[in-house]
Amino acid sequence: MTQPNNKHTIVAPSLLSADFAQAGQQVKDLQNAGATHLHLDVMDGSFVPDITFGHKLIADIAKNTTLTLDTHLMVDNPYHMLENFALAGSDIITVHAEARGITHLHRTIMKIRELGKKAGIALNPATHESTIEYLMPHLDLILIMTVNPGYGGQKFIPEMMDKVRNVSNMIGSRNILLEVDGGVNANNATDLRNAGANMLVAGNYVFSGDYRQRIASLMGEA
Repeated sequence: MTQPNNKHTIVAPSLLSADFAQAGQQVKDLQNAGATHLHLDVMDGSFVPDITFGHKLIADIAKNTTLTLDTHLMVDNPYHMLENFALAGSDIITVHAEARGITHLHRTIMKIRELGKKAGIALNPATHESTIEYLMPHLDLILIMTVNPGYGGQKFIPEMMDKVRNVSNMIGSRNILLEVDGGVNANNATDLRNAGANMLVAGNYVFSGDYRQRIASLMGEA
């Protein structure tokens, strides 16, 4: 049985879907529309095929917003990058359990926390949730990928709903955010919240309409 999740639902619009030429203004517009978090997908062209941006862009954003910066490192060998992203102003730093070059996942998580940041683990669709059970006492966030990572605009993989429920059960009463990323929209947000998710990443859905209305709909307030 899925544990009830009474945490307020957080919506984290993904900068990946922004017009980068207008990104500064769009971030301000998101904040004015009620967003509290911004999801930042860092891709290296190795762990995933695409390349997005690095810590410099995050530092520039951090200087101009009060949004919580939720940095998702879709990169190989993340350990030696952690300090740069922490210094840039990331509030949450999430690494992938599957990333090449992580010899000791526990050590990587502890490094993030030593840098004074909240630590997250992301799981690709094919990775079983039991992989990270031993890390539960040290996590602030678990990110369930509901598409195969690499680019925006993909459709939600419905089989991932059970995984969200399973991870919610693993979390139980712990103070760990359960984040979902991939194909999130108004059609599946209610089911995701009921399954235990309390942080929803949405890119195309938020950026393709009225920001305030889209964010409210994901939170179940519209």
